[in-house]
Amino acid sequence: MADAVRRDFATPVARHWPRAGALVVAIVALLVSATVAVLVGPANISVADVGRVLLNHLTGADYAVEASIDAIVWEIRLPRVLLAGAVGASLAFSGAAYQGVFRNPLADPYLLGVASGAGLAGALAIVLEAPLSTGGFSLLPLISFAGAMGSVLLAYSIARVGGTTPNTTLVLAGVAISSLSVSFISYILILDSRNVSQVLAWLLGSFNGSSWHDLTYVLPYAIPAGALIVLHGRVLNVLQLDEAEASQLGIDVQRTKTLLLVAASLATAAAVSVVGIVGFIGLLAPHIVRLLIGPDYRRLLPIAAMVGATLLIVADIGARTLVSPGELPVGVVTSFIGAPFFLFLLRRQRKAYF
Repeated sequence: MADAVRRDFATPVARHWPRAGALVVAIVALLVSATVAVLVGPANISVADVGRVLLNHLTGADYAVEASIDAIVWEIRLPRVLLAGAVGASLAFSGAAYQGVFRNPLADPYLLGVASGAGLAGALAIVLEAPLSTGGFSLLPLISFAGAMGSVLLAYSIARVGGTTPNTTLVLAGVAISSLSVSFISYILILDSRNVSQVLAWLLGSFNGSSWHDLTYVLPYAIPAGALIVLHGRVLNVLQLDEAEASQLGIDVQRTKTLLLVAASLATAAAVSVVGIVGFIGLLAPHIVRLLIGPDYRRLLPIAAMVGATLLIVADIGARTLVSPGELPVGVVTSFIGAPFFLFLLRRQRKAYF
């Protein structure tokens, strides 16, 4: 099975893309999508106005800009775009880490129950009116992290048989736990209708009302977690071998897997705690990069983070414009994109095994 998974990770297409070319394309795509996201909205704002607003705030210049335009760009659109990019990147490198640790290309934080577990813990905290911040620092990511890790440990214990953890069983356990978490969330909402709108608005995923302060809820967790995962790129490559082979090469397999799972779960929990459950980004971004440049995690992780940021920024543009003047939950848009892609990957996995 491990050989089949490795064959699935590597594709002939990957050899046609050099690392530098893929990196440049990823950077350009991210910058273009972010620029478009700042420009798109009910108010018509030019690129020149956006440039003047950025220069005024970043360099202390004093270019003439209408106060309303300054407020729209700096206080509304720019924080929303940056938060979407941070969340997308977090889900992408977390998904890649899960795929590497479990040697399963269908694994991501959503499928393994991490996101739904984090969502359940966050929903409980909101309904029970627990303290969500202290000293200006959000506690919701830590509460969500506890739920995320509980889901991971439960899925891992269910799937573990005779000292081994079959990948297919692990994914199925994660899906079951996700469904169970969603059922508990529904039960909680039925029992306490006072917080239904607040919990649902959070769970369905939305960047509406994003502020600069929201970035402080994500970045303190996502940046260290992302750095740790990227620094383990070579180790993730080694983990694609059998665990016995990886141990012979000097890797403390259990310690490394635990460390990477904790980092990926923390980044996912932080993202979910601010935005809600946004599915499929952690599945799409690593696979898009893997299809283009190959399975080397040293190259895949940083580029996947940029692709994840781009995907979620584009999805948020769709969420804002598809039903204008209304707004769709961004999780709905990512599901529309991700579900067909997941079915495609599932079919490829079937061919790999059979």
